[in-house]
Amino acid sequence: MKRTICMLLTVLMAMAFCLPALAVNEDVEGELVIYTSMYPEIVDMMDKAIQAEFPNLKPGLNGSFFFQSGSGKLITKIYGEMGDQKNNALETDMFLVAEPSFSLEMKEYGYLHSFEVEDAANLLRFPYDEEGYWYPIRVCNMVLAYNPEKTAEWEAKGVTIPRTFKAFAEDPALKGYISMGDPMTSGTAYAATVSLLDKYGEAYLDSLGANKVMRESGSTAIAKLQSGECAAIMILEESILKYLYDEEAKGNTVTNLEIIYPEDGVVLIPSTVMIVQEDYSKNVNTEAAEAVARWLLSPAGQEMVVKGYMHSVLKGTDLLPYRSISTDELIEKDLGVDWEKAYRERESINNLWTLKVTQ
Repeated sequence: MKRTICMLLTVLMAMAFCLPALAVNEDVEGELVIYTSMYPEIVDMMDKAIQAEFPNLKPGLNGSFFFQSGSGKLITKIYGEMGDQKNNALETDMFLVAEPSFSLEMKEYGYLHSFEVEDAANLLRFPYDEEGYWYPIRVCNMVLAYNPEKTAEWEAKGVTIPRTFKAFAEDPALKGYISMGDPMTSGTAYAATVSLLDKYGEAYLDSLGANKVMRESGSTAIAKLQSGECAAIMILEESILKYLYDEEAKGNTVTNLEIIYPEDGVVLIPSTVMIVQEDYSKNVNTEAAEAVARWLLSPAGQEMVVKGYMHSVLKGTDLLPYRSISTDELIEKDLGVDWEKAYRERESINNLWTLKVTQ
């Protein structure tokens, strides 16, 4: 009898080991839509990772979880949905929008769902909402860049490559030779503008206007840097890192593009994750949204963030974007952004930019 029982237990254990492993989040179901300002290539990578992690969660947009656009355009789209009296709901369930002042705004309007991230104070090295309405998920880093191959040519023209944000705007020799994102459409460019306004005052915008700064996409700015049309550009670190990775993956050695971590500081933008309150949510699926948000803050989710050339929000991690420098070192150099000011004074700052830079 004992021998029979032992044999039965052995068979049952063997059967157990033969069973297929279950996905950790296979119980997460329904549909989900996420508005994001992450780059399209990073969105594709995130899409695949979320579909693998949540096999029974249905992408809400033609096979994708994400609707992607620049922060400024996304915010305009969201305002339009908020103002649509015929349809009280937004067309999304979550936000992954670049600059955190929008989180303050949506919380104040009552559009956000509060949720808990366990031990957040010990988990995160960037601020989060203590009531649980938003958490940092990825860190963008505003830097300068130049073309080392063109340095001698620029010097022959009397142009010194700027090593600071201050010189980038104020050196008259750079007039017509600098480029940056447009803060009217780019959330990260807007965040950098707010930060540099606080550090250098309105004169900074006067200088950008006097130096005829071009407002362009990252890819256009990189191309002009390499061709010699620009001496320096203000750009997200991730744009440069991705370009370097893509080229080097093709076997190309890149010698005409290099990051400058400005001597007067960098501007870190800890972009947040937000969940739409059920009364306004497209799919009324806050349970699934919470699961995805917590996964994004897990080591596996943060590994995807870092693979997307952005910095991790987790304390104590050794993960770094390709060819970047220590996140903790960048934090020490961070100029900071007054997010309350960025929210409360958005209209006046945009008007100031238009008056002093674009006219």
